[in-house]
Amino acid sequence: MQLLIDTDAFIKLGISGLFNDTLDLLNIDLNECGRLPALTYMLRKGSVPRLFGVDLCNKLIPLAESIPVLDQPRDSWLDKLKDVHDIDPGEAQIIAVAAESRLLVITGDKRALLALKSIANVATVLAGRIITIEAILILMCDQFGQEYVRERVRVISSFDTMIEVCFSTGNPEPREALLSYYQNLVVEVDPLILWNPSLIGEA
Repeated sequence: MQLLIDTDAFIKLGISGLFNDTLDLLNIDLNECGRLPALTYMLRKGSVPRLFGVDLCNKLIPLAESIPVLDQPRDSWLDKLKDVHDIDPGEAQIIAVAAESRLLVITGDKRALLALKSIANVATVLAGRIITIEAILILMCDQFGQEYVRERVRVISSFDTMIEVCFSTGNPEPREALLSYYQNLVVEVDPLILWNPSLIGEA
């Protein structure tokens, strides 16, 4: 495995039709990714189909099922995270596996990142490996153009404040807004170092 993706990030990128674009830009194959076992269940039941619609979620299920389920991490890594209030069990599992195997992670969980910055060992080994939604969208704006991305994220904009603000009809430069969000987060999570979209060749 090279890349782990949390459930929220997969759903937003998948529903907007940007998940495969993301893998292409990162030069990672689908079989080199990892996901939580609960992802496919969440696409079938509960709040996700209610938010995004059953049809959209059903279309994502084959894609989700084709992603390998991540391995169980060692207790030595999981123990550092399991009692941290703002890191839920699923996110803790993803972070622990990524730290153990030095993998990339795509996550939209800002609360977890703010909590993670204080866990020295984990923050150190994951330096430059945490990919935020903002960073991915910046890279896509650079590679595909802002209007391509604007059209794709339209379907999820009302469910994500950051995306709604950056790609609002009154904003002609969504990339600049994304960069502002990204740079603010870089400061907030310091000393955790986030993945930088301008260094794609070095990821």
